[in-house]
Amino acid sequence: MIAQPRCIALVGPFQSGKTTLLEAILHRTGAIDRMGRSGSGSLVGDSSPEGRAHNMGVEPNVSTVQYLGDGYTFIDCPGSVEFAHDMRTVLPVCDAAVVVCEPDDRKVPALALVMRELEELGIPRFLFLNKIDATGRRVRETLASLQEASATPLLLRQIPIWENGVATGFIDLALERGFVYREQAPSEQIPLSEGELPREKEARFTMLERLADHDDALMEALISDEEPPNDRVFQDLARELRDGQVVSVLIGSAEHGHGVTRLLKALRHEAPALPDTRERLGVPAESVPLAQVVRTIHTGFSGKLSVARVLRGVFREGDTVTGSGGGETRIAGLSQLRGAQTTRLAEAGEGEVAGFARLDPIGTGECFAAGRKAAEPLVQLVPAEPVYAVAVRVKNRKDDVRLTSALAKIVEEDPSLKLEHRPDLGEVRLLGQGEMHLRVAVERLASRFQVEVETAKPKVGYAETIRRPSSARGRHKKQSGGHGQFGDVSIEVRPLGRGEGFVFESRIVGGVVPKQYIPSVEAGVEEWLKRGPLGFPMVDLAVTLVDGSYHAVDSSDAAFQAAAKLAMSEAVPRHASVLLEPILSVEIAIPSGAISKAASLVTGRRGQVLGYDARPGWPGWDILSATVPEAEIADLIVELRSATAGVGTFSTKFSHMAEVTGRPAELALAAAG
Repeated sequence: MIAQPRCIALVGPFQSGKTTLLEAILHRTGAIDRMGRSGSGSLVGDSSPEGRAHNMGVEPNVSTVQYLGDGYTFIDCPGSVEFAHDMRTVLPVCDAAVVVCEPDDRKVPALALVMRELEELGIPRFLFLNKIDATGRRVRETLASLQEASATPLLLRQIPIWENGVATGFIDLALERGFVYREQAPSEQIPLSEGELPREKEARFTMLERLADHDDALMEALISDEEPPNDRVFQDLARELRDGQVVSVLIGSAEHGHGVTRLLKALRHEAPALPDTRERLGVPAESVPLAQVVRTIHTGFSGKLSVARVLRGVFREGDTVTGSGGGETRIAGLSQLRGAQTTRLAEAGEGEVAGFARLDPIGTGECFAAGRKAAEPLVQLVPAEPVYAVAVRVKNRKDDVRLTSALAKIVEEDPSLKLEHRPDLGEVRLLGQGEMHLRVAVERLASRFQVEVETAKPKVGYAETIRRPSSARGRHKKQSGGHGQFGDVSIEVRPLGRGEGFVFESRIVGGVVPKQYIPSVEAGVEEWLKRGPLGFPMVDLAVTLVDGSYHAVDSSDAAFQAAAKLAMSEAVPRHASVLLEPILSVEIAIPSGAISKAASLVTGRRGQVLGYDARPGWPGWDILSATVPEAEIADLIVELRSATAGVGTFSTKFSHMAEVTGRPAELALAAAG
């Protein structure tokens, strides 16, 4: 195996053509005999049954190839914002990224999110302007629009050759050569026509001017009208890409295999290698082998597979390794991946991405080192806050026990999923980044773990309270042979302020209720409060025991609990109860141009806009602060993304309980039965 192969991420907006580009790369490098067709389920990157069913990438796909004697691992990352965490686990260990984007202004907001991730991590990146054959728009106009998405200058490296409004080839501005496209084959070099020379000279000079911003010698040469040698130009391209000073832009069509060879050659000559990645990650110069897990796969038959990149040293089957979380285990096997296919490996060396079998205590995002000493963590992966939730329950009760284990495994595979148990509402919730994100998770439960579940909209944590004080007496008396049952209590109930909870007090004097039974009265009250007259837990009230009586023989803990419940039923009839609903504090992050749409979404959901401000560190973005009832939050993310070209998001936390009346109260009571 070639030493230190490169690892390249393929990223970009949803449906930009990343998986098709991976297929074209595999075909061009000889890894596959012919290209599959997008949407047919025949692409190597379509290895997930859920991805094929929905015609979209839903997990990272790894493929290792050889090109001109060098090793490359390409990792095709999902483009949907709902699966963005998969990209975040992959990017830190990559040497470079190819951002795949269409010449479509509507994709600019989604492109901006991808570019920001790369910028924050310091990942060198190319931009592959895909589907060039499907646009008649001038490339430089497209680039001006796309520049809004990138804080780093986009450097145009190629311009199309047009024939009757169709891009039939391109001019490489660094090589100063023309090429004509060939279907699913390398482009063929052609001489530049007289008509193309002025366009080439102008575009090349613009490219060189941008490179000269970081090269004084090149600037002097341009001022002196000296033509720089091509090797100097390529050195600058490689250096400025590595240093994050430019984003090289190449053009092509993945579906037809256009521009793929030039992309591969640019990666070969200009993309950084493993030593640069180690320096960026701060990998210490030690001899102990070290790797980082980028993906976890649980299968129903072969156990857990951890996909990891080796950053230092060599790993072999049987080696003892310890994760950054302290988990120690042995490598049960090694494999090379190409989509769903695996090939057994004897060892995994520096730079390689391999599958490590049965690293059970080591999770996604962890690094691990050979030996029994815990590896120091390299990156801190923090999943985005969940924005969508469903309640899940098994279709077959015999799967109850298996559900817990299966849910734990899919959450380990995808840390942007979250599991929440709500015993107060009698449900288990699965939370994630959107409707499709959770749909895919549910489908995986069935396909990988044979656990079929039903989903429902999560219940709302309604409660009830009282407006006015009241009092009542409860007497429980029963005689059925032998010892009877007797408990007698008089209570006063009064409302408390919002959020004050429940208070129990006793003003018993003279022992009319013996001390040992007072806790039983409190227990009876608390049990009754679990379900008030409207069917919800009661909160924010105080109950005071003021009087009562007992029987020396027949009184008991159970009798006084029963008496307390009777008294509460008399003191708080249905007409005296007030329905409360939880109100959430919501912070909505959106592009500034969408602020009015977001405000309308809030007010249309019985919410209140509190204000908005610039989003720190995000030029052109705002944070809108609001309060929204929990009952109105369920599908907010669906409408928010629709209003913001798919990029808006929000976070919530509990604020307070508030009275709810009218139609919303009627719906809540009807749902409670």
